Amino acid sequence: MGKPPSCQGAAFHLYLIQESFFILNGNEAVFVANQNFWEILQQKRSGLTKSGRIVADYLTQHAEDAQYLSISSLARACNVAEATIFRFCRALGFEGYNEMKISLAQANAVPGYFTAQTLEPGTSTETLFEHAAAAFAAAVNGTRSVLDTAAVDTAATLLQRARQVFCFGQGGSGRLADEIWARFATISTKFRTAGDSHMELTTASLLGPEDVILFVSYSGATRDMMDTLKTARANGVKIILITHFDDAPGTSLADVVLLCGARESPLDAGSIPVKASVLYVAEVLVLRFSLDNQELTSLSRERVSHALSAKLL
Repeated sequence: MGKPPSCQGAAFHLYLIQESFFILNGNEAVFVANQNFWEILQQKRSGLTKSGRIVADYLTQHAEDAQYLSISSLARACNVAEATIFRFCRALGFEGYNEMKISLAQANAVPGYFTAQTLEPGTSTETLFEHAAAAFAAAVNGTRSVLDTAAVDTAATLLQRARQVFCFGQGGSGRLADEIWARFATISTKFRTAGDSHMELTTASLLGPEDVILFVSYSGATRDMMDTLKTARANGVKIILITHFDDAPGTSLADVVLLCGARESPLDAGSIPVKASVLYVAEVLVLRFSLDNQELTSLSRERVSHALSAKLL
């Protein structure tokens, strides 16, 4: 079996990720983190099941793209069950799928890796201007290509008919949810937020069929999100989910899914261009809602503008 290039000599932040494996997963993970993914795969291949070897072959043939796939997407690509993917990860010595993806991304990385493209330490600032601009353009254009117009229209209608709309998210996605709430809040006070994941779950338990939750989750597969959405769903709350993966667990609980097309490497968590692509989805939704409610939008923004003008020097 041919091995893709290893990550020997990769950037220092990769070492930090390796150290986090030790903290999280114990001695076995130290062994995994200190070995190249392809070396581990080669050593463990003979002990894999038939389905496991199918997964191994797919990863070998699609090394670069595989690191961006959700566990559901990889299972579908390999025509196996998600449980098979999980067992494959454990057979290689990983605690779970995310740890395996990080190791795969490390193995695909090259010295000086910072983003999807290689940037050397001596790269000029002018080049960084172009690099960042290209990253933002790729993120927004990728999202534009997958964002469904019918889904946006349906989401806007749900927002218009809702008694209350709560914008939820966790971690970095929570900050994005706050930004989306702040944008809609200049139009109507029915748009709200709730704080941390504990308060989001508490709020979801008190909502009903006349309410809407707009949830931001790039992975669409966090435990806190699933707990909140299951509670909301049981109460008849309408759910709009902004996510990257169309087969993420959260999509099964959503009434409308708005896809963000930007790809985020496991080694580039918190990517600002990816965040911008989520806000692009939100801005399209705000524009649709505003145009469908022109009188309300015009009156509200005039009043907000007047109120805020007193704060300017």
